[in-house]
Amino acid sequence: MSTHAFSGQFTSESVGSGHPDKVADLISDTLLDAYLAQDPNAHVAIETLVKDGTVVVAGEVTSTTTVDTDALVRRTIDAIGYNDPENPFNADNIKVINLIGQQSPDIAQGVGAGLDQGAGDQGLVFGFACKDTPTLLPLPIYLAHAITRTLEKHRRSGLVDWLRPDAKSQVTVLYLRGIPVEVTDVVVSTQHAKGYDQNLLKDWVHTVLLPEALGPWHRTGIKTFINPTGVFDIGGPAGDCGVTGRKIIVDTYGGYARHGGGAFSGKDPSKVDRSAAYFARWVARQIVLRGLATTAEVQIAYAIGVARPVAWHVDTRGTGDDALCAQYAAQFDGRPGAIIQQFDLRRPLYARTTNYGHFGKSDLPWEQ
Repeated sequence: MSTHAFSGQFTSESVGSGHPDKVADLISDTLLDAYLAQDPNAHVAIETLVKDGTVVVAGEVTSTTTVDTDALVRRTIDAIGYNDPENPFNADNIKVINLIGQQSPDIAQGVGAGLDQGAGDQGLVFGFACKDTPTLLPLPIYLAHAITRTLEKHRRSGLVDWLRPDAKSQVTVLYLRGIPVEVTDVVVSTQHAKGYDQNLLKDWVHTVLLPEALGPWHRTGIKTFINPTGVFDIGGPAGDCGVTGRKIIVDTYGGYARHGGGAFSGKDPSKVDRSAAYFARWVARQIVLRGLATTAEVQIAYAIGVARPVAWHVDTRGTGDDALCAQYAAQFDGRPGAIIQQFDLRRPLYARTTNYGHFGKSDLPWEQ
């Protein structure tokens, strides 16, 4: 898709912190942070599966420290809001199965350490930036996150006591020659207290949630679908299985840019799936901020055990000189060790990346 001349609709989705896949992501990232807080050089790759009353954590860790996995899992679930004893998935009554083992010594030896440490695996990553929004994110994902984030704000305030943790949103934007002109369709599905009146819920979404979340993009005439299947009182892992890494499009650009395929959550920064994707986003932002293009998609490719990227590619979608932008991008140091040093990534900052996208948050170093 070339946004330079693109006219038509584009849709992105977001999910709330209580969505089962996001519960899994947050457990993985919270465990990662716990290791890095005590051992900044820990090598961590943790996957989580949640369903009904069971949490399975599995993966590989090489570290000088240990963490209380059971306690951290329960604390994370409680913090999300799953603490109702009537819900089969609640912090007090879950069973935690720990299948975390040691990282392969072959991988550890091949990666090494320091500025010239090799990439933890082969792979390719994409970073993206455009002028749709102040955060340089595409408008559809920006607004979809705004809806789910606003839902969580009202739930945690306690003033809307019927809201529950699980939620999804979807926003469709009409573009004219690459410029967003209006929101045409919105889908909101939010978990609620048992027996809550759907008409009252829909009225609240129309009169409170959407005007606040969409801001200047709100208007009469938007086609809305609110809890379109009806009652949504069974949510989270009690209603669906959740697994780390299944929301990679929600985590990035809502499908508006390409994706290398690697998930983020639960991985320490030696994994270029995560750290290099953050770096590629930073490079794309520099291209746009410096006026070289109004849209930039940056691809970086790596080989396992090799420090320097094996290839760079920049697509400005007709808004700049691709070759010049690729030359500009390649001047930055894309070695994993240099990325870790540039953004100070061996610290516990990952749990705050988990929800509502890994980009567009001003407190994150790759957004500065």
